[in-house]
Amino acid sequence: MQPVKTKKKLSRADKKQIEAAIARANRTDKKGKSAQDSIPYERMWPDGICRVSDSHYTKTIQFQDINYQLSQNEDKTAIFEGWCDFLNYFDSSIHFQLSFLNLAASEETFANSISIPPQGDAFDSIREEYTTMLQNQLARGNNGLIKTKYLTFGIDADSIKAAKPRLERIETDILNNFKRLGVAARTLDGKERLSQLHAVFHMDEQLPFQFEWDWLAPSGLSTKDFIAPSSFEFRTGKQFRMGKKYGAVSFLQILAPELNDRLLADFLDMESSLIVSMHIQSVDQVKAIKTVKRKITDLDRSKIEEQKKAVRAGYDMDIIPSDLATYGSEAKKLLQDLQSRNERMFLVSFLVLNTADNPRQLGNNIFQAGSIAQKYNCQLTRLDFQQEEGLMSCLPLGLNQIEIQRGLTTSSTAIFVPFTTQELFQNGKEALYYGINALSNNLIMVDRKLLKNPNGLILGTPGSGKSFSAKREIANCFLLTNDDVIICDPEAEYAPLVERLHGQVIKISPTSTNYINPMDLNLDYSDDESPLSLKSDFILSLCELIVGGKDGLQPVQKTIIDRCVRLVYQTYLNDPRPENMPILEDLYNLLRSQEEKEAQYIATALEIYVTGSLNVFNHQSNVDINNRIVCYDIKELGKQLKKIGMLVVQDQVWNRVTINRAAHKSTRYYIDEMHLLLKEEQTAAYTVEIWKRFRKWGGIPTGITQNVKDLLSSREVENIFGATR
Repeated sequence: MQPVKTKKKLSRADKKQIEAAIARANRTDKKGKSAQDSIPYERMWPDGICRVSDSHYTKTIQFQDINYQLSQNEDKTAIFEGWCDFLNYFDSSIHFQLSFLNLAASEETFANSISIPPQGDAFDSIREEYTTMLQNQLARGNNGLIKTKYLTFGIDADSIKAAKPRLERIETDILNNFKRLGVAARTLDGKERLSQLHAVFHMDEQLPFQFEWDWLAPSGLSTKDFIAPSSFEFRTGKQFRMGKKYGAVSFLQILAPELNDRLLADFLDMESSLIVSMHIQSVDQVKAIKTVKRKITDLDRSKIEEQKKAVRAGYDMDIIPSDLATYGSEAKKLLQDLQSRNERMFLVSFLVLNTADNPRQLGNNIFQAGSIAQKYNCQLTRLDFQQEEGLMSCLPLGLNQIEIQRGLTTSSTAIFVPFTTQELFQNGKEALYYGINALSNNLIMVDRKLLKNPNGLILGTPGSGKSFSAKREIANCFLLTNDDVIICDPEAEYAPLVERLHGQVIKISPTSTNYINPMDLNLDYSDDESPLSLKSDFILSLCELIVGGKDGLQPVQKTIIDRCVRLVYQTYLNDPRPENMPILEDLYNLLRSQEEKEAQYIATALEIYVTGSLNVFNHQSNVDINNRIVCYDIKELGKQLKKIGMLVVQDQVWNRVTINRAAHKSTRYYIDEMHLLLKEEQTAAYTVEIWKRFRKWGGIPTGITQNVKDLLSSREVENIFGATR
């Protein structure tokens, strides 16, 4: 029995959208050519397949950017060679188009992404100031443009039934090829392709695209009625008007003997709305070689004719026109490339669509684009009286109506590398500001919770701004999210920020009255049935700092400590009241009662931290750590206690994370001078354990260190880097 489909109730905005489309369709003079008639496709299917002519079917893939322009030369070479292999995948039966759309976004789009809404508390003035700073940073870049990249591919087929399986096979291959390049890519469905066309046709209005497939039958409209602009005007032949926008299409004449990989990037760096479209058709390899051989034969024939003329005229037969000699050597080089250097021949149409609000501004934009082409010894030529064909060829439909093509080999085509720099601008409600892209000057906005792994590392030389970056992120997080923030502060530099945010600074030192019990245990400490497993790991790490030498704790010592840990918590586990929580002295006494000499050795090593001058950690906890932002100031602990202090703070953070997990709340933990925890094997292993497990418990750790050499000397650092992506 088929399930009954419920009809979607139309909103008022949806009804207005349909009414406007019907009115636009009714206004059209059926005897004349309508705006819809200019749009060159016949049918769009929901799965994203589009029939652009009687027998030509296309699909579109959107792909993201990767870092190319700022990469080292060897990395650039690897990307370039990978792109050459990518292009060589396409045979002569597949026409494909690369489309680069730089379209203006409404101011509200970016304003909503960077503004921090007021909360009605004591920090709204800071929120307003922070938002102003972000707006100033936004003005430095060209974030007013939304930049997208597409690859549209098409094949000829007798029917949609015949086209679909082949298109899907090609689609899978292309996605795999992108994956090999490290490029994220996805296929657009029919609604997304229509939305893409709507954005091009409605640059002046920037209205949201409203469309559902089940609107078509009741309204009697076609998909074109939902995307068509109010009008097209191609009267002058030099430019066109689309709605209220003016535009002009030009083609790139490639005159330079050598091309530069910055040409395409410079076009895409323009601060005005534009579309760059490259239609690429692979030539059958056998035909290409035959064509080149035929050309060489023609050139040789011309050379012989010139030599005969020279003999008849009585001068040296080796003196022939220089162009003839140049063409001959270039043709032979091309033949060698095709036959022995894994090169193919492609026919390329390179189109540039400039747009503006008025003809004067359009002229300036075209002049700027022409200057870029001129810089690379190329020429941008207007498509006179072919503006309509040019505009439709710039649409990401995979249909080329411009018959101006230039033959290029694989490496010459690949020089238009479609990658510049990877942008990171997430529109999430909790996206934080991380700085400016060095190449594009665009904002970097990221919600780490949306990433595959939220863990982070802040690395840099002294004075490079590591602590400032951490403080900025802490402030941004506090103002925008509801997350708890905990800071391990070995240099006492975070207190002013924490106090301004009404947080709590816990100063831990031999003379302080603030105490933290390293033996504190939360019964939800671990996913395991017994919370002692991970706690035992922590106490082993603590004892290693106290007892272990160069080689760390010995197996027998570890066994004794683990046994005593399980015994010392028995009273608390049987009756979990705060006064039953053990302290370090209880562990010390239990070790003293053991028979093994190793136990006495460990107890003796612990003595200074229990009854000696370093007994700051031998007390029940007396600090309230329920504040949203807590800073542990361990500057005055001294060299002997600092590492222990950092480890104890880390354990307190784990306790806080387990409490917050039950409340579905995230906990951010910032560890300054993190390399100190990675010098001993056991403490490094415990830190790695936290790095691996934090994500599942709603924790977001961030390590901060300037001593990269010490960081890399730890064997565990690979695991930390692996869990920080």
